Amino acid sequence: MGVSSWSVVVPAKRLAVAKTRLTPLTGGPAGPPGTAHARLVLALLADTVAAALASTAVSDVLVVTDDPDAAAVVTSLGARTVPDEPDRGLNPALAHGARATGAVAVAALSSDLPALRPEELTAALTTAATTAPRCFVPDAQGTGTTLLTAAGVELAPAFGAGSAARHRDGGAVRLTGAWPGLARDVDTAGDLRAAVALGVGRHTAALVAAGGLLPC
Repeated sequence: MGVSSWSVVVPAKRLAVAKTRLTPLTGGPAGPPGTAHARLVLALLADTVAAALASTAVSDVLVVTDDPDAAAVVTSLGARTVPDEPDRGLNPALAHGARATGAVAVAALSSDLPALRPEELTAALTTAATTAPRCFVPDAQGTGTTLLTAAGVELAPAFGAGSAARHRDGGAVRLTGAWPGLARDVDTAGDLRAAVALGVGRHTAALVAAGGLLPC
């Protein structure tokens, strides 16, 4: 397919409604930017975006968000942002972001991959470039999706519960590889423990080191 570089699109919800299944771990909803929940959500996002920017297969990272604090974090790392103009949920936001890149090769990446290594993303994108016009990487459970790629075709995102089957049924080819950080999204305390065991980026690591996030 002749793809040498990819534009990566990352969605970032408003902090007040992001990662609600982690609230038992952080003590409550996101609220103001300084709360524990907001700090964790922003740390997961920052480590994901930093890893994507460091991938040699990535030309740029575009974050779709209406949250000013999320936008400030990712732009400080070198990503671009666009507002969520559709404001109709995750998949319309990703489709909007894919169009906004203006790129031929686009990859939608989950925003909660703190253990992602740049070389994992490079390997997955390189594999996608020679496999099929649309490809996806399932999450650690095998039912969700953490990465969806499209080269020369519409992205057609179908993220959410059971998205791996929807992407497969929609013609995307499942990719497999030694990419544990790419597969390990964080929705629960158990997911965060698993990510920490793999080794997380500096933003999430700093929060964990400060204590209180991972009770026994």
